Amino acid sequence: MSDAAALLLRIAGEDRTALQALYKLQSVRLFGVAMAILRDRDAAADAVHDGFVNVARRAAQFDAERGTAEGWLGSIIRHAALDIARRRGREIPTDDATLGDTPVEAAQLDSITASEEGARLRACLADLPEKNRQGIVLAFVHGLSHPQIAARLELPLGTVKAWIRRGLLTLRECLA
Repeated sequence: MSDAAALLLRIAGEDRTALQALYKLQSVRLFGVAMAILRDRDAAADAVHDGFVNVARRAAQFDAERGTAEGWLGSIIRHAALDIARRRGREIPTDDATLGDTPVEAAQLDSITASEEGARLRACLADLPEKNRQGIVLAFVHGLSHPQIAARLELPLGTVKAWIRRGLLTLRECLA
């Protein structure tokens, strides 16, 4: 059991010191997840705050048999960041570096996670075909919907969905 999983069990038992320890352990990585989606330090900090409020409330829902604690935490922060993005009417990135809109490549995931599982994820992502990796990064790092990805890549929606699905299945096998 990872340190994060053990802390989640303690948080489920209403141990406030465990919540503080989990924050110290995971906040930098989770802030990177929120920053990759929001590209705004204040909004990313809000997403991490909102996410940890949810962690405190929902820690008992964590199930180690369904995935890692780090993955569970990442999805909570990702959803918190996407909620903030939706509330503020987030624009689709233009890929224009002069505007600060640069895509996040799979190699940049180093700044998002430095854990052993993160290294495994990066290795598995690197082994994916470019089309699958690009779709997954646009969906799960940028937070774009399938229709937004299809429009951005100028591809049919069904093609994009199939690429992402196949990529996720391959990632699941690689990470198992």
